Amino acid sequence: MPSKEPPRRRVPGPARPRNAAASARPRPQQRRRPSAAPRGRAPRGRSGRTLRLGSPRPRLRLVSLGLTLVMIAFVVRLLQVQAVDAPAYAAKAETNRYLSYTVAAERGEITDRSGIALATSVDAYDITADPKMFTPADSKAPDAPQQAAALLAPILGVDAEGLVKKLSQPKSRYAVLARRQTPQVWKQIKDLKSVFAEKAAKDKLAGGTGANVLAGVFQEATTKRVYPNGALAAGILGYVNAEGKGAGGLESQLDKQLAGEDGTIKYAQSGGRRVPTAGTKEVPAVAGSDIELTIDRDIQWAAQKAISEQVEKSKADRGYVIVQNTRTGEVLAMANAPGFDPNDLSQADAASLGNAALQDVYEPGSTSKVMSMAAVLEEGVATAGTHVTVPNRLHRGDRLFKDDIDHPTWQLTLNGVLAKSSNIGTIMATGQLGKTQPQANKVLYSYLRKFGIGSPTGLDYPGETPGLLAKPQDWSTSQQYTIPFGQGLSLNAMQAASIYSTVANGGVRIEPTLVRGTRGPDGRFNPAEAPGQRRVVSEKTAKTLATMLESVVSDQEGTGTKAQIPGYRVAGKTGTANRVDPVRGGYHGYTASFAGFAPADDPRVTVYCAIQNPTKGSHFGGQTCGPIYKQVMEFALKTLQTPPSGRPPAKLPVFFGTGE
Repeated sequence: MPSKEPPRRRVPGPARPRNAAASARPRPQQRRRPSAAPRGRAPRGRSGRTLRLGSPRPRLRLVSLGLTLVMIAFVVRLLQVQAVDAPAYAAKAETNRYLSYTVAAERGEITDRSGIALATSVDAYDITADPKMFTPADSKAPDAPQQAAALLAPILGVDAEGLVKKLSQPKSRYAVLARRQTPQVWKQIKDLKSVFAEKAAKDKLAGGTGANVLAGVFQEATTKRVYPNGALAAGILGYVNAEGKGAGGLESQLDKQLAGEDGTIKYAQSGGRRVPTAGTKEVPAVAGSDIELTIDRDIQWAAQKAISEQVEKSKADRGYVIVQNTRTGEVLAMANAPGFDPNDLSQADAASLGNAALQDVYEPGSTSKVMSMAAVLEEGVATAGTHVTVPNRLHRGDRLFKDDIDHPTWQLTLNGVLAKSSNIGTIMATGQLGKTQPQANKVLYSYLRKFGIGSPTGLDYPGETPGLLAKPQDWSTSQQYTIPFGQGLSLNAMQAASIYSTVANGGVRIEPTLVRGTRGPDGRFNPAEAPGQRRVVSEKTAKTLATMLESVVSDQEGTGTKAQIPGYRVAGKTGTANRVDPVRGGYHGYTASFAGFAPADDPRVTVYCAIQNPTKGSHFGGQTCGPIYKQVMEFALKTLQTPPSGRPPAKLPVFFGTGE
């Protein structure tokens, strides 16, 4: 076997000299890589100078500083978004993600005293639209708003141009096309939508665009106010506007109680569609309270029928009838003619939309004489049998006064002055209220105020007039003699009725009321507050006045014989006043009226009737309004099941010394 050679040992060479000569000794040339520099030596440039590399630390510092600034900016912005502006961004996100709409509260009913609905609410729909869905891109039709408007306008009964404007708002996602439409209207639109949807689907299958111009029409459930009895009691009830808010009458006065509180529903949406898994937030609506009136629907119907027929027969401007419970002050009827139907205000005359019985102000004429007689009796300056010599003419101040008819000198009692409705006799009687005429004026003024003239009735009805009554020091020369017989002062029909209810109630005035109480959503009935009361004259004076007023109706010499009701004792007074024309500004035409109560021996009901400017037939109150009083009073007494009078009236003399 060959033997293994031992490994060769590397023998170091001789040491090289470190002197300059040794270093200068030439060396054999070696090939070098052009791109590689010798280790441990700095690179040289073309000039042979050594190149030195720059330090990287400044650059690193600049980069670090830049990154730090960027990070700080991110942190600051993050803090701003997450801490400072977090609520605003959250609200914005909430707005964009969630949609909410109002749930209308059910408006309370208005009923008569027996619970019969006079105003109620029924299901209805607000017709709405998403204008974005009518753009060419969404509807696939270049004139979708115009096409949709042409289809919807006849159904909704609105102008097509208005619909086009509402539908041509691509940035909007909501528009109300019509409010409070009946279910029948929505059914028509729904059926039309179905037809167009079917056509669009077939067109798309056939390779067409699949245009549907009604896809963006929707509905929102709401309610609509209706009045089941049409024009009945419309002057009292008023009406609601297009927004469903009370705009007249009790609908306006009691709007807060009737309206209730609207609710809301909020839900998540994505791409305009509801997200069913995201949940719904709902605040339920609180229904309004029902209002129960003092009105009796049947008596209201009788009063409205009677006054409407008489206004038409007399070719008068308007008229009113009020029926009041003398013991409680409750208004049983308040009828106006002409009236209006609150279900269709477009057909109503603007002049008839209010409640003329409370809003008209006029001079009452002779029905006002009962207040003058009350003052004379209460002050003790005369009795029902006091002798009053009444000439055919009477000169006072700057005027020569006369009665409605020419007559010889009358020898009347104070009762006869009222029964014959003598202006001259009333002036003479009230002149005894003071030692001087100014003193007499002050006394009479105090009684007029006690009876409620010049003050609100207490109903707080919208637009109600308090009447006109100047202070006695401001009465003109003629006013101090005309006011005692009802010219020169003004009132409304409710005030006139209240005067007679005060006499019928033993001299105590009870503020009239229209509302008996309210019934809340819980079904609990809350009666209205008791009306205010005050004594105006003594019970003795009131009874004497009642007996004197019977003479007006029962005595053949009286002016109110047409108001007689078989089986009942009736107390009343006629009135024929010169009328101030609201257009011309001066006296023109007449106001005919009749006021009274029955049964006179045990009063239950007051009825007041007035007709403005009758131009056909008689203009006297006894002839024009006496029959209306009888018709309405007779109906009211039967409705309230009032028993007939039990004893005959005490007959007071009309003429002095004749026993008549």
